[in-house]
Amino acid sequence: MYFFIVNLTSRTGHAREIWIRVEKELRRRKVDYEAYVTEYEGHARELARELCTRGAAYLEEAGSFDANKCSDLEEAGSVEAADRTDGERRVCLVVVGGDGTVNEVINGMHHFDRIDFGYIATGSGNDLGRGLGLPKDPLEALDGILSAREPFLMDLGAVTAGEEEPQYFAISSGIGIDADVCRQALKSRLKKFLNHLGLGSLTYVLLTVKALFTMPTTELTISFDDGAGKRIDRMIFVAGMNHPWEGGGVPMAPRADCRDGKLSVCCVYGIPRWKAFFLLPCLVRAKHEGLKGFEIIDCAGYELAIARPMAVHGDGEYLGDRTYVRCRCLPGMLRVMK
Repeated sequence: MYFFIVNLTSRTGHAREIWIRVEKELRRRKVDYEAYVTEYEGHARELARELCTRGAAYLEEAGSFDANKCSDLEEAGSVEAADRTDGERRVCLVVVGGDGTVNEVINGMHHFDRIDFGYIATGSGNDLGRGLGLPKDPLEALDGILSAREPFLMDLGAVTAGEEEPQYFAISSGIGIDADVCRQALKSRLKKFLNHLGLGSLTYVLLTVKALFTMPTTELTISFDDGAGKRIDRMIFVAGMNHPWEGGGVPMAPRADCRDGKLSVCCVYGIPRWKAFFLLPCLVRAKHEGLKGFEIIDCAGYELAIARPMAVHGDGEYLGDRTYVRCRCLPGMLRVMK
């Protein structure tokens, strides 16, 4: 059984054309599927929650799944690949949308140990698709989902901002400029205009330049799960990366690996704004490692105690201005069919 959650408004409406092609192919191949179109912000999360409940019941009915087993991944910590025979039932939750829709879906999912995940990227940023090496052609991506025999076990991140409940993220979570840019991009007219031109990822570059000269820096303490820690002055941003890219293809952590059980934390701090501006091309070209003011640290998790409230994001979704943030890696949590 394949459940599709479709956001027709991603990439300024171009997703509608993509979904028409995908659905035509599903019918041609006589695939057993159901499709649900999102209607409002947060709807994808609600749909994912409901469909995972239905999927778990469907698998339990076949006698191949205990719906009460390992439903809380906060306790499980990681997911091992389950053996599957050709005749065994499968439930796959497929997102047709952008990275923001994926974020809603993974935060609505449960029973991660048995519900598979597929992704047909239709957004402008496409950082998750880039990180997973998914085909840009939607029909090729669909074929990969339908023909996959074993899941690609991908780490997820969990971010706790202030006193809020933890939120999952697939790509990254950050504070500072990258979070402020994400907040602006959500309602940016510039992004809509550039999306029409096929240049949506340029939005993040232009908004970053603007934020670099307007957003105040701050001081913070970062503490790692292994007990190490350090004080950071004049913090520009800190980004916990599960994949190398965020913001429409900016390689914050070029060697980040979504299967190593760690986050790659990119910190930029202690340098003048004008210097950071001139170093932006190095960041965009993945030539920033080793430069003064740039540091990348791999870890299982970390905490930030921030001197003043700063914007926080998870996969580009604004989580508020906070003085405390905790991020951790959840190894092998998402069963990706690709």
